[in-house]
Amino acid sequence: MDKQQLASKIWQSANKMRSKIEANEYKDYILGFIFYKFLSDKELKLLISDGMQPDEIKKLSEDNASAVSHIKGKIGYFMAYKDLFSTWLAKGADFNVSNVRDALSAFNRHINRAHKKVFTGIFDTLQTGLSKLGDTAASQTKAISGLLGLIKDIPMDGKQDYDVLGFVYEYLISNFAANAGKKAGEFYTPHEVSLLMSEIVAEHLKDYKEIDIYDPTSGSGSLLINIGHSAAKHIEGENKIRYYAQELKVNTFNLTRMNLVMRGIKPDNIYVRNADTLEDDWPYFDEDDPHRTYKPLILDAVVSNPPYSQAWEPTHKEADPRYSRFGLAPRTKADFAFLLHDLYHLRPEGIMTIVLPHGVLFRGDADGADGEGKIRRNLIEQNHIDAIIGLPPNVFFGTGIATIIMVLRQRRQNDDVLFIDASKGFVKVGKNNQLRASDIRKIADTVATRADIPRFSRKVSLDEIRRNGYNLNIPRYVDSSDTPVTWDLYATMFGGIPKAELAELEPYWTAFPSLWPSLFKDEGTPYVKLATDNVKQTIKDNADVKAYFALHSDVFGSFGTYLKDALREKWDKLDIARQETQISADIFSRLEKIPLIDKYKAYQALNDEWVKTAIDLEIIQTEGFSAVKAVDPNIVTKKKGDVEYEVQDGWVGRIIPFALVQSSLLKKETDALRQKESRIAEIAAALEEIFESLTEENKEDYKEAFDDDGEYIKSAVAAIAKKLKASEHGEESVETKFILANKLFAKETSLKREIKADETALHKLTKETIEGLSDNDAMCLLKQKWVTPIVAAMDELPHEVIRELATKLTALADKYAVTYVEVTDKIGKAKNEVISLIDKLRGNEFDMKGLGEFQKLLRGDKHGE
Repeated sequence: MDKQQLASKIWQSANKMRSKIEANEYKDYILGFIFYKFLSDKELKLLISDGMQPDEIKKLSEDNASAVSHIKGKIGYFMAYKDLFSTWLAKGADFNVSNVRDALSAFNRHINRAHKKVFTGIFDTLQTGLSKLGDTAASQTKAISGLLGLIKDIPMDGKQDYDVLGFVYEYLISNFAANAGKKAGEFYTPHEVSLLMSEIVAEHLKDYKEIDIYDPTSGSGSLLINIGHSAAKHIEGENKIRYYAQELKVNTFNLTRMNLVMRGIKPDNIYVRNADTLEDDWPYFDEDDPHRTYKPLILDAVVSNPPYSQAWEPTHKEADPRYSRFGLAPRTKADFAFLLHDLYHLRPEGIMTIVLPHGVLFRGDADGADGEGKIRRNLIEQNHIDAIIGLPPNVFFGTGIATIIMVLRQRRQNDDVLFIDASKGFVKVGKNNQLRASDIRKIADTVATRADIPRFSRKVSLDEIRRNGYNLNIPRYVDSSDTPVTWDLYATMFGGIPKAELAELEPYWTAFPSLWPSLFKDEGTPYVKLATDNVKQTIKDNADVKAYFALHSDVFGSFGTYLKDALREKWDKLDIARQETQISADIFSRLEKIPLIDKYKAYQALNDEWVKTAIDLEIIQTEGFSAVKAVDPNIVTKKKGDVEYEVQDGWVGRIIPFALVQSSLLKKETDALRQKESRIAEIAAALEEIFESLTEENKEDYKEAFDDDGEYIKSAVAAIAKKLKASEHGEESVETKFILANKLFAKETSLKREIKADETALHKLTKETIEGLSDNDAMCLLKQKWVTPIVAAMDELPHEVIRELATKLTALADKYAVTYVEVTDKIGKAKNEVISLIDKLRGNEFDMKGLGEFQKLLRGDKHGE
């Protein structure tokens, strides 16, 4: 079972069980038990690595002071054997809800003092909500047993711990968000937005040896985790990132802590607080030791997605150092209060990103005594705003509010502001829009390079912003609207293609100098005519275009070898998170020598394949190379009535797809099967031809062989044919056709029986082939799965460029293919033909009078003339 199947199974089962509980609450239960299993399995792994035998583990209790102290010192908490997740499962029918209550209570008593802020009360939401799972202890026990049965299938071995659990966790949260309307936005930032913010921050911090990051409205913790993941790609060694999080709501505060711990972050690097960020700023000391621990919370990066336009209480906050330099946000909209809080906690060389409603860009009077306009003006004049990124609409669950990401710094070398309109780059997924990998990369690159890109990004001077009254609305500075379609008057009337419109394709003419004379007849006027009837073929045959393909082949000639060396030969050593960045850098370097190809399309093509390759690498690095030769049961869900159940339907390769093995190592057997399948298609076509040749009279003679729609009934045709003899009828008779059809029926049935047997045999042979692969064959298959698709995607890029050129030229030629003069001539001829036809018509007095008036209208005569 892969991660997606596992997450989907848990969500579907949770939906079935969730009869009395709201989605929000149910999510807390299932995630709480997932986290408990994680901690339980982590302790078991420690005990086994310490050399404890099963019998010794079973005797483990809180009475064993030395063992308790040792375990707490290693992992930050202690669980007795009776409280382990695996022990609950082993109890079977003897399991009771009281086992959970006792275990959760004991957990709070056995937390390492140094880790109390990470673990204390982390199961409170789960513990206090157990009574909602049923009216009686028996019903609660039944509900919990169902949950444990689901969660027990989650793998908890090695490196896979964090990836699988994190995936399930985010999948559940995102599904809850999708089904919970606006409430979801309180704690869940879509992964793609979180990733974009992370890449911007990580680029800024890439030379740091250690990093402190902070999210003052942490919600699920996804922003912090993604930034840590992105930044880790640039940092040598582990555990070099410290995570600070503050969250108001207790249940989401607990989710933050769970998520951070589940992602393998050491408790020593987790600093979390349950408090109101605006009302109760992070203390500068540990409450248990205020004198020796006094330290301002100043960090390298701050990220947040605070609640939009939330009311707050600004009274008596004028002297608050967070706001005193800039002003107070209005009582009804705390957006800038959150922003100023984030900025206050930033180191001089640090960076922050914050998601805000786009109203913060223009609301309020910049000349006012207070409010958003004043804050905006002060942020600009004090040179803190680095970039403003307009996001696509509907990227957040449950809200259509237009949003932006603002990037700020305490100290900047630039004195301009970069505006990016990224509202057009997305893909539609269900009801929401989603940033693609290429969109994220393009935006992050643009922030890093501060590039001016037509209709996408622009650096704007402080003077221009002043002239606009500190209004930062993105359309004032970046016009991303589509170019309006214009029509050339002369070309519309007389034909030809305007050179002015062809000039928009100038990059192509520069890349292919000889293509213009091949395509157009140029008589020295502002217009040209096509010199070919086949635009696509003319482009394809052009010498410069052929040289373009040759250049691409030369530049990417070694790319396959590079990938093979990077992936297949170093699978056990490579850093999965960094590898895609390194491959994309190699691709971008090669593309610098080739014009016209959009490097972000190339990046998207790489990412589409890398997503699958990364999963394979993760499994192999966790389980070893033997995973390449492993097969797993293919579990499918079937439904009988209202009951769903799981059954095994054959096998699937853990890494290597059956289809790949069949197309390479078992090609002979596969081709033989495909030939039989092709024969089935040929028989179906022959049968269709036979019955289409029958007349309605034929069908009437044998109407019992056809249904009400005139389609033949196989059994009826066969019954009739068995009573007939071919020698007694002509070759074209319906009877002979029935006899032939029956023979084809028999052949079809026989072939289908053979195909089914062959499919079963091939499936079995494929399983055995994968399990018996030599290391060399396994490596060859990995090359075909990992390297070949990426190389093919890169090889496709120049073809896409040429197709796009041909499409644009064809559209331009078609635009002016029919002139207004030609249309007018055709209309005139049609009118004259109708007038002539009317002359031949005959009718009564009133008909003729009406037709006469119609003729006048067609001739253009005025009424009554």
